[in-house]
Amino acid sequence: MKAQDIILKPLLTEKGYDGITDKRYTFIVAKNANKIQIKQAVEELFSVQVKSVNTLVYKGKPKRQGRSMGYTSEYKKAVVQLRDESKPIEFFNSLS
Repeated sequence: MKAQDIILKPLLTEKGYDGITDKRYTFIVAKNANKIQIKQAVEELFSVQVKSVNTLVYKGKPKRQGRSMGYTSEYKKAVVQLRDESKPIEFFNSLS
């Protein structure tokens, strides 16, 4: 798997913005990616040093529109903590 296939997009939430100052970044990642693959992908894409990776899997919630019933999409979230000596990710600098 390529790094672009593992890291799908950044997840920008209020709690995520609070972590930017501590070099903690949140991404939506591929569901079949493990922590080692996520760490290697972040290091390759952004040229940083990763300290730790925490992952969470979110199941789809039931939603209704009229009579039809469906579910929101499932996704996997990764919270990546960078090392103290690592440079911050430039993409998030303008957001903090």
